[in-house]
Amino acid sequence: MSNKTALITGPTSGIGFELISLFCNDNIDLVLVSRNKEKLENIKDYILKNYDINVVIFPIDLSHSSSAKKVYEFCAHHNLKIDYLVNNAGFGLYGVFEKTSIQLERDMIQLNITSLTELTKYFALDMKKRGFGKIMNVASTASFQPGPWMSVYCATKHYVLAFSEAIAEEFKNSGVSITTLCPGPTISGFQERAGFKKNAKLFNAPSTATSKDVAIFGYRKMMKQKRVVIYGFLNNLSVFFLKFVPNNWKTILVKKVFKYYH
Repeated sequence: MSNKTALITGPTSGIGFELISLFCNDNIDLVLVSRNKEKLENIKDYILKNYDINVVIFPIDLSHSSSAKKVYEFCAHHNLKIDYLVNNAGFGLYGVFEKTSIQLERDMIQLNITSLTELTKYFALDMKKRGFGKIMNVASTASFQPGPWMSVYCATKHYVLAFSEAIAEEFKNSGVSITTLCPGPTISGFQERAGFKKNAKLFNAPSTATSKDVAIFGYRKMMKQKRVVIYGFLNNLSVFFLKFVPNNWKTILVKKVFKYYH
């Protein structure tokens, strides 16, 4: 019996990288998608030396239009049947909206929303035909509120949450499950690319999660077919209490948090 296969986007660092060993330990073959070819090749070499599974890499930048379709066509051409899809690739951008780069924001929307939606569409339909599939879309605790100073990022993650929850219901009883993972601040490469200071308090508190912890949590929840999962007691608590905060207060509060912890 052949192994099942998982496709992970953004596997070269952070949560995506930590997920690799979890799939490997369960003897699940891998398709790794990232724009960084050199890192992909190094990861592939390491896996082949240490695990008895198949690994395929596909270097492509998912912030470019039609890249998601190219990933799907690549898998179809090589007869790679995807049983697990992890839409982990994404990035944020910190700053006042009037001063941030519109090009970076276009790329963010393309990566965080459009490519994620397209990959989910292409592979979920195939999964449904086979009667089995698990998808994990990585959102954020930022999905639950508007975020001044990270306005576009929070909006993209709100989309991921709303979209994933909706299709999780649509695919109910089909054999295909959709899990939305919502981490809070996590030690990874995210903050550097988003424009946070190296010593930003938001990512250097004693309670800040590690990518490994979040990956293990998300992996287990995906395997159990949970729908929306928030990592960490404090993150769950803050999301719960935000439900009772009026929207105008919520925006003021989040603005102060992002500004102070930058």
